[in-house]
Amino acid sequence: MEAILKSAASALLAYTAHYSVAKLYNYACVPDGIMGYLNGMISTGSPVCQAGIQIISNTQVSYSSIIMMGITRIIVDVVAPGAITDK
Repeated sequence: MEAILKSAASALLAYTAHYSVAKLYNYACVPDGIMGYLNGMISTGSPVCQAGIQIISNTQVSYSSIIMMGITRIIVDVVAPGAITDK
């Protein structure tokens, strides 16, 4: 049960980081409207915006990996119940 809680906490942390940085990137680097379009041509190349893109990319990979591992675990439990034991 502890492993499930840790996995859920990891997924929640990865998603929260992803969502927060995506919203911050949208606000700071490419705001809405025509001024955002014009500002985005300059600001998206800044180190802060580049770091935001890297964080968004990495947290997306982490989050999707956690989801895939959870789905795989469910499939393994259905196909071979009792084969993997919680310790």
